Amino acid sequence: MSEVIHNEAKQRFELAVGDQLALADYRLSGNAVHITHVETPEALRGQGVAGKLMEGVVRLVRAKGQKIVPVCPYAVTWLKRHKEHQDLLA
Repeated sequence: MSEVIHNEAKQRFELAVGDQLALADYRLSGNAVHITHVETPEALRGQGVAGKLMEGVVRLVRAKGQKIVPVCPYAVTWLKRHKEHQDLLA
């Protein structure tokens, strides 16, 4: 599994696993990153890939001094489960 990258041109965060790509789409509003959709290819589901993607997202968002607005149900649930990132919520 590679590192999560920020693909600004496509407004998404990406995690490559072999030839598959997990992604988190977003839209930016001021200093807030609205996570609108998190998707993991079916073949990778149940392996913790989406969680690794979200860990990379919060790391990159934190490094830029931004906040997160979870819109996607997965992002909402993941952030509720990971209380250590509550300071990032807008």
